[in-house]
Parts: sequence; structure tokens; C-alpha cells
Amino acid sequence: MTRAESITDSHEAVIIGGGFGGIAAAIELRKAGVTDFVILEKSDSMGGVWRDNTYPGCACDVPSRFYSYSFEQNWEWSSRYGRQDEILTYLRHCADKYGITPHMRFSTSVRALEWNGPQQSWRIEMNDGARVSARYVVCGIGLFNRAAFPAVAGLGSFAGPAFHSSRWDHGVEIGGKRVAVIGTGASAIQFVPEIAKSAGRLFVCQRSPQYVQPKDMGLPPDERPWYQRLRIWKLYERYRIYKTFEDGWERRNSHEKAEAARKVWTNYFESAVRDPQLREKLRPDYPFGCKRMLMSNDWYPALQRANVELIDTPVAEITPQGIRLEDGRSIDLDVIIYGTGFTPAEFLPALNVTGREGCSLQEQWRDGAEAHLGVCAPGFPNLFMLYGPNTNGSASILFMLEHQAAYAAQCIGEANRRSAAIEVDGAAFAAFNVEAQAQLRNSVVAADDCQSYFKLPNGKITTQWPWTMAEYHKRTKRVDFSHYNFLPQQKA
Repeated sequence: MTRAESITDSHEAVIIGGGFGGIAAAIELRKAGVTDFVILEKSDSMGGVWRDNTYPGCACDVPSRFYSYSFEQNWEWSSRYGRQDEILTYLRHCADKYGITPHMRFSTSVRALEWNGPQQSWRIEMNDGARVSARYVVCGIGLFNRAAFPAVAGLGSFAGPAFHSSRWDHGVEIGGKRVAVIGTGASAIQFVPEIAKSAGRLFVCQRSPQYVQPKDMGLPPDERPWYQRLRIWKLYERYRIYKTFEDGWERRNSHEKAEAARKVWTNYFESAVRDPQLREKLRPDYPFGCKRMLMSNDWYPALQRANVELIDTPVAEITPQGIRLEDGRSIDLDVIIYGTGFTPAEFLPALNVTGREGCSLQEQWRDGAEAHLGVCAPGFPNLFMLYGPNTNGSASILFMLEHQAAYAAQCIGEANRRSAAIEVDGAAFAAFNVEAQAQLRNSVVAADDCQSYFKLPNGKITTQWPWTMAEYHKRTKRVDFSHYNFLPQQKA
């Protein structure tokens, strides 16, 4: 059987990923008149990170009024910061309300994309060998779905239960046990305070301290019901949150503003952590804002509990009995939990993408992923990315995803109008990425004394958007088609 004969289905568009990005793309495609599409989701249900992460205390660190679709604000959140289960319920509500759920195919994992020039379509191959074709492909895979584990000797040798926070084992009893948490990132600062309440002894292994700010809890509960019912107040609250994050985004481009913010944080930190020895273990030695800013009201209090010990000596080895530290100390354990985050700088690692004239996206990205406005790459017609290179930021990613989805829909609409394939021009692509990297090099994120998931080992920053959300809105609201080439259909 030839490859063409093995294609079992064809559509105008295929969306890969059933999280917030994929659902946003589907809604925008329907608004643009594209109804022949499917969403291919590798898991057995929609939700992305909000389906996968079910650890105790899992919630969003962006207020829900902003971490939600702008077009679906009539939702009464139970608290200012939505819990994992509530966010997942909201996403499913949106998929049902806007007619997206029937387009979803679950347990369908994509492994390869190949451009078919004569037919101006993509061949999409699944892990089970099945193939479909589509004129357009929108990748909404996301960045925080590939668990990272520490590069430490003996990984996997522990005799007891050990799991990553993104695959929480709810069958493991924590109460009264000796538990080690390796990693102190965004997930750990949420689940550590929860499990500290019941663990017998909790050892928190820190590689580097974090800047952790308190959450603004907003309106008191007794004022929330009437507030939630008034649309004008919902819109005002959303704008207020947007402005707060916009100010923080601008701060990353100003070393002076970042230093001023660090001084404010220091006053809070020194009042929150009274023990001078613990305080010095927890005080970051890198610039404020060069890593992801974490938010919690419970992190510092949890580390000061009598049953919790913060360990800042590196873990040298995982043993069958527990862990051994670099200073020679061994700790016997009942449970190990890895709160070591993800590998967000690896864009589309599970996909083998072959574009026009056989070019490889992975080869094009060998020194770091790049895309025009984070959405398109030259050599790959009719292919669009959501949460693509250089579109992450310290705010609501849903703001960015909505703009990317609408941008892709505009491109698809224009390509259909011209009966041609659309591909970003190489010169426009290069000019944007030179401008973006130049801006990032002058930001706090690029500090030499700061290592984070934002940067590759070669120093290139592939995840962060260099400017403000307002600037992204400005650049993506209307597609500048002079930045694109249109490839006419080949005659039979």
C-alpha cells in the first residue's frame, strides 16, 4: 500500500492538541467559516496541563478573570485564582458551548507531518500508523507537558513510590510518611504547603531559591456574589489584572525597575521569614525578574513548620533507601516527589516535521526555535503554531493564545480567498527574530548570573515574548500579508 493510499481521512484543517490553545483555534476557525476540522488529542480527554496536573493545591497563579477567554467571561469563579478542577470544567464548558467537542478525536497521538507540494496539503501520521491529510495544520501542543527529571545518579533506583508532580500518584499515602520533594518551582510551591500538613517529615530539596510573592486575593467573599453578576465589574477587574501584569512585563525590560521591585520584595520576604538561617537559604542571588515569578501565600509559612526541613545541599544520588546529599548525609525516605518542572524550550520535540522541498523543522531549529510572531516558519506553508517560540510571558498565556488563534484564522481565510498556500517570507521572519533577540539581550531575562528554562545552553532565549502584551496585540490584530508569500496551486 502506498502512502497516499494509506490516508484514511482528509480535512480542511487539523488542530493538534486539546488544551486552551487548540480550543481557541477551533473557535476562531468556526468564526472564519472553516467547519471541516478535527482536533487530535493524544490523551483520552481534553484539558492539557489542567487535565494532567492534579497534585494537591493545584491552581492558577494568574487571576481567573484574566486566565479565561475574553469572549467567555460569564463564568462565576469560586475564588480569585481558579483551582485545577474548576479550570478544567470551564474549558469543557467552552468546548461544549461553542460546538467544538464533536470535532475532537481522543487517544490520537501525532508523530509526523509532511508537506505534499502538488496537493498543497499536510500528511499527518499518528503513532499507530494511521494517516490523515489536511490543507492546514494548527499546532496547539503547548510547552508544559514534558516532565523534566534531575540529572542525578541513581534516578529510578528508589525502592519506594516515586513520581513527578505532573503525574501525581493519588494512591500513595503521604500522611505520617518521610517524604522528599526534589525541586522548588511553580508546582512545588503549591503542593508542598498541602502535603506538609500531613507528612511525618518533609524534606524540601532546593537547587536554587526563588522569588515568591504573595497572591492578591482580591475582593472579600461577602462582596463576591454581586461583583460576579455585574458585567461591567467583570470587565473592569479583567482590565485591572491585565494592567498589573503589563507593568510587570515592562519591568523585565528595565534593570532599574527590576531592582526597585526587588527592594519591595525584600521587605516582604524579611517579614515573612523570621529565622535568619532559613532566610539566607531562601534568598535568591540573581536579578529579580530573570526567572518566572512565583506566587504563594503559603510557601514561606510551610517551610517554617516543625516537620519541614529545607535542604540547599545538592542531591548527589538517589538510593534504594532514599537520597544521599553531596555533603555525605543520607536520608531514608518513604516517598520521593519530583517537582522539577518541564522542558519548555524544546518546541514540538515529539513531531517530525518535513516542509517544502524536504526541509526539516527540527534541523531549522537546531540552534534554537524561531518563528514569525511565534506562529509561522519559512519553508512550512499552511502550518501555524500556538504558544510557539518567544510567546511565553509572566501573564495569562490565554491572552497570547487568543491572538495567535485569530492570526492563524486570518491567514487561512486569505489563503482560501486566493486559492493558494500561505508561507511567511524568509526576510520578514529573519527581521522579526533579529529584532526580538536584540530586545531580549537587553532585558533582565538575559542576565549572565541567571539560569532558567527561558534560555538554551547557548544563551539564546527561545520562550519569552520581548515586549508587552499590548505590543503583541498590535502586531497580530491584523495580518500584514506583505510578510507572506502565496504559493499558487499547481496545475494537474
